[in-house]
Amino acid sequence: MNALCIETSTEVCSVALARDGVCVASKISNDDKPSHAALLSVFVQEILDKAKQENIKIDAVAVSCGPGSYTGLRIGVSTAKGLCYGLEAKLLAVNTLELMALAVKQSHCLDENTLLCPMIDARRMEVYTAFFDKDLKNIRPTSADIIDENSYSDLLKEHKILFFGNGAAKCRSTLTHENAIFVENIFPLAENMISLSERAFAENRFEDVAYFEPFYLKEFVTTTPKNKIFN
Repeated sequence: MNALCIETSTEVCSVALARDGVCVASKISNDDKPSHAALLSVFVQEILDKAKQENIKIDAVAVSCGPGSYTGLRIGVSTAKGLCYGLEAKLLAVNTLELMALAVKQSHCLDENTLLCPMIDARRMEVYTAFFDKDLKNIRPTSADIIDENSYSDLLKEHKILFFGNGAAKCRSTLTHENAIFVENIFPLAENMISLSERAFAENRFEDVAYFEPFYLKEFVTTTPKNKIFN
């Protein structure tokens, strides 16, 4: 399978090209001020140019489907859908939290008792999170959790837990149990989607290009700016 992978669920914007399970090219921007709308189309065009140079026919477009930034997910999924129509490719969805957990699994030696807890910032002390064992089996469903000093106390009594992602840093001073271990610099990246997208392709887990929607987890809430002056 040859795939174009797109990841826009956090502040990091990335695109990768995979040929038979190997990353051929990737583009990444880690800007503190997300500019996915401007960057993504440029990255995609550069990756498509690379595919043309290498004579790679893209069979599928894989997109990180959430949870994560509402705006980022919409941009990523909309772009992926358009590419699927234009390239006559299959659409694959990759869970963002599983993608992050895979990155830690690949970079750390884990024992049977260790759990992985990716966290995506949901503002204030809320995070989007889930728990995985060392084999990436989901042992606690994805949820939006408000973190306090008692969060995950039962699990922390029994397991070492690796916390990571852009939501984990703000929890470091709150989750102080000796079994809470924080891993830095873990982001969902397109190049890490390759093995998960290959598995989805092999299992024929294709999404409906017309009707697929990202996994937002929570409804988008708009607010009215304060002190706005009307004429």
